[in-house]
Amino acid sequence: MSPTRAVVCVPTYNERDNVEPLVRALGEVLDTSRDGVLVIDDGSPDGTGEIADRLATELPWVDVLHRERKEGIGRAYLAGFTRVLATGAELVLEMDCDFSHDPSDVARLIAACEEGADLALGSRWVAGGGTENWGLVRRVISRGGSLYARVVLGVGVRDLTGGFKCFRRRVLETIDLDAIAARGYGFQIEGTYRALRAGFRVVEIPIVFVDRRVGESKMSGAIVLEAMRQVPVLRWKALRGRL
Repeated sequence: MSPTRAVVCVPTYNERDNVEPLVRALGEVLDTSRDGVLVIDDGSPDGTGEIADRLATELPWVDVLHRERKEGIGRAYLAGFTRVLATGAELVLEMDCDFSHDPSDVARLIAACEEGADLALGSRWVAGGGTENWGLVRRVISRGGSLYARVVLGVGVRDLTGGFKCFRRRVLETIDLDAIAARGYGFQIEGTYRALRAGFRVVEIPIVFVDRRVGESKMSGAIVLEAMRQVPVLRWKALRGRL
């Protein structure tokens, strides 16, 4: 098998209807001789972890990380990053399990990093990007949240809250992952901001985000509030040289 090029990290909690179709769809777009998928299951009571284990026995490019309980998407990704970096992978991706992110776009994010980006973001809010099956309120909240973070942090990235990303390993090795405090989607803002502060090249790749058709969203008011509170804290730390 060739040295590992890219691993897609997929956090799961109660995604039994989505995990197998997504993993198999990724197998169609990845070069599985050198790429892989890591399912990070937070103790799903619906059997998601068991399905992932079966896939790992059938497909040599699939790995599973079991965590005891749900602690937020940020903690799941941090655990996944540690596991993937230990494999020697050059590229580490984040992706939702519910098909909100199109598996065919994975190749575009990988290509952007292979062409020189340090962090490629799948962006809803640049030309060519967008959303499907979203109501007006959700669009306003999402775009408003990204604008709020962009203005407070003083950066040009338009989709700071997006969770479809491809990191070069040197980005994750450079930024202080242990210092990331946010557990929910504020994790996405903080990871990108730390990469920018460290001088890495961040590019936005337009994607269309499609609302999930199966299962329940993990988004909540508490997650939104956590992210809003984290943004000025990040700016305060940056201004004092503590980031």
